[in-house]
Amino acid sequence: MNTDTPTLHDLEMGRWQQRYASAEYVYGTEPNLFLRSFAHWIPAGGRVLAVADGEGRNSVWLARCGYRVDAFDGSSNAVEKARQLAAQHQVQVRYAVENILTRRWEPAAYDGVAAIMIQFLKPEQRDRVFKFIRHTLKPGGVLLLTGYRPEQIALGTGGPSQPEQMYTPEMLRQSFADMELLHLHSYEAHLDEGACHRGLSALIDLVARRREVVPACI
Repeated sequence: MNTDTPTLHDLEMGRWQQRYASAEYVYGTEPNLFLRSFAHWIPAGGRVLAVADGEGRNSVWLARCGYRVDAFDGSSNAVEKARQLAAQHQVQVRYAVENILTRRWEPAAYDGVAAIMIQFLKPEQRDRVFKFIRHTLKPGGVLLLTGYRPEQIALGTGGPSQPEQMYTPEMLRQSFADMELLHLHSYEAHLDEGACHRGLSALIDLVARRREVVPACI
């Protein structure tokens, strides 16, 4: 057996490492507009996890808002740039280089989870990550999720080229059926998030809260 043969994960990770290798922040340094508009749903000063955070634009902004932020990405190049951005803004974020599928998801640990444009996952991987997200939220914790709809492929202004990696209202309702749905909105808007998300885009936003645990009757 040739152990030097790269796996599909290695090839995918190499692509992201290459994308984040330049000094340029390829998704910009400003936070995602949806996150900026809806972060108030997370309790002030709460503990927040930024999932697949890339170069740090969202985690750094959350820390600037007073949240206690953990963030991870699979690309060491991205995480290094995120650390540099945090230092530039003089905020503390606990960063880690971790595989989204194999990291240890701490149970009932976070007041909020930010899942911003994490559409690099195949459907079966996405289902696992959505389960992990529900698991890591505290009762009453809030998920902020945004991404592209299948209509984005025709627009060609960012995101994956596979329709099965996009979000639809029905899919998100089903995926988070056990959570309290606070906001679900499909719309078109112009994005200006670095070189990779720029132009008219078909978007969908979700805000959902993990239900409080109801004590069993004795």
